[in-house]
Amino acid sequence: MKKLFIPLLFISMSAFCQEQKSTTSLYPRSIGNIEFDPNLDKKEFQLCRSDVDVQYYSGKNDTNYQGDKEMIEKAFKEKYNPENAKNESGLIRIRFIVNCKGETDRFRVIGMDENYQKKIFDKSITEQLLRISKNLKGWMPKNFTSKTNEVFSYDYYQYLIFKIKNGQLIEILP
Repeated sequence: MKKLFIPLLFISMSAFCQEQKSTTSLYPRSIGNIEFDPNLDKKEFQLCRSDVDVQYYSGKNDTNYQGDKEMIEKAFKEKYNPENAKNESGLIRIRFIVNCKGETDRFRVIGMDENYQKKIFDKSITEQLLRISKNLKGWMPKNFTSKTNEVFSYDYYQYLIFKIKNGQLIEILP
């Protein structure tokens, strides 16, 4: 009887042991860094501090652009041509990095339809928006003042979201 009891004890104990499951949060701390891609990015673009990744939602919610949002909208109004893609509607987000010198790079584009589902837009739209975004030269670095009143400029993530309706540029966010 003892010989049967000991194996049964070990079997029953192992049945109650639970496997450790690693869980991934549905709400990660950040949306992720934009890693350097030699096929897309300028080799000479340098981050000022590789250990700091300030996401667009950190700190003040401003555009940090000379002339503010009005100047960004003016640039797109003057240069965007909707003629080639009249049936395209949805949102296009261009996300990028502004370094501590006000230089930009690591542009990434994602599109979604009006139901927020992934969408590939006509290249005539995305290439225009990307080209105009890359040519915006008024981005300013963000600054941090330390407790000793030293001012430091830092790199940060920025984005522009374009609302497109039948090829027309309706709105630019933020």
